[in-house]
Order: sequence, then C-alpha cells, then structure tokens
Amino acid sequence: MTNILIDAPRPVVRSTRASAPTLVGLEIRKSLSTRSGKAVALAAAVLAPVVVALISLSGEPLDAVNGPIGALGMVTALVLFPLGVLATAGEWSHRTVQTTFLLAPNRTKVMITKVAGVAVMGALLAAIASALTTAVLLVAPVGDPSWAGVPLAVGVSVAAGAAFAVIGAGAGAALANTPAALTGLYLTILGAMPALRIWKPEVADALDPSNAVLQLATGHGTTANTVTLVGWVVVTTVVGTVVTRRRAVA
Repeated sequence: MTNILIDAPRPVVRSTRASAPTLVGLEIRKSLSTRSGKAVALAAAVLAPVVVALISLSGEPLDAVNGPIGALGMVTALVLFPLGVLATAGEWSHRTVQTTFLLAPNRTKVMITKVAGVAVMGALLAAIASALTTAVLLVAPVGDPSWAGVPLAVGVSVAAGAAFAVIGAGAGAALANTPAALTGLYLTILGAMPALRIWKPEVADALDPSNAVLQLATGHGTTANTVTLVGWVVVTTVVGTVVTRRRAVA
C-alpha cells in the first residue's frame, strides 16, 4: 500500500495566474467598454481621413502625399492622448482603482499592463487612420503627387499613435485626474510649445513631441527627434508608475 502511494503520479497543478497577453487584452476591452473610450477610438480612426477628404475638395494639387500623411498622423496621435489618460486617471476618477489593486496588488505590473494595452490600441488606431488617409488620397482629386516616403510617414504615424497613448497613460497615472491630465497635456503641447518656439526655438525643437513626429514622418527627422519622443514616453511612464506606487487608495 505504501509503495502504491509513493509510486502514484503527482497531480499537475496549473497556475491560475493570467498570462501577460490575456491581461493586456483585458485592459484593451476595459478601455473600449466605456462610451468615452469608444468615442476616442472612433475619432482617432476617422478624423484624419475625413480632414484629408474635406481638404481635397478644394481641388488644390499636392506635390507629395507623405507630408499630409505625416501631419494628419500627428493629429491622430494628439487625439489618442485621452485614450491613455482614461486608462489610468479614469480608474481614480470612477473609484474603480480600489477593485483593480485589490485583484492585482502589484501596482507596477498593473501600470505595465495598462501601458502595453494603450500602446497596442494607439498603434492599431493610428494604423487604421493612416490606411484610410492613404486610401482617400489615392482617389482624391489632388493631381499627380509623389508617393515617395509614404511607408516612412505611415510607420512614424503608427509609432506616434502608440507613443502618445502611452504618454497620456503616464500623465493620467501621475495626476489621477482625467480633466487635469488632459488639460495639462494639451496646454503643454498646443500652448506652451508654440509659445516657447517664438522665444527659444532650439529649446522647443528639443522638447516638442508633435514637432518630432512631423519631422520624422516627412523624412527630415534626426536622432534628436527620436530621443525627444522616446524621452516623453519614458519620463511620463516612470513618473506615473512611481506616483501610482506611492499614492494611497482611499
């Protein structure tokens, strides 16, 4: 009897811990389950192609299409700020953060999952917007423009969509307040940076992420522009994670 018990195979216990892709998928579904999340996603996907369609009605010919694709890719990226902010600050605004941290006490892992989720969504939505914009330019009455540099413009637009969504997530986590995070981001990018460009253009070039996207998408970017964009992603993510780890959940 003893030998039978010793020789009997041990049962295999499977871990009930969700995998990283599963957690990222849950974050994506959570972000798109609200009306505000759906509205931001729809706006990010269709705003650029609608704008280029309206502009094409003027009948003005284009010399090249990479410029409009890059510029509208930057606009799409700006629209994606709220996607990231809602994923993090929205938890605090709606008091769901208590449940989130109760189920997943490791706050760093929660932030990593949220950042990965909004990055995937931002990239996909920017890709859809760029594809639709390109399709509109193919059929629009814009003359016979050059299509050189289009893959670069699309690639940068997709990367910018992911980056700006992550920046929004970092800012939202740091401030834990959706209106404050959105106001701060848009005032900085659309207000402070243009004002700084008047007085210190070299400083603005080094700090402005939207200008970095535009320069990279049109093929005029440098390593400094890449560093600017990556810097915004890293700084906001790190600050947001550190503040989230230390903030008390009331």
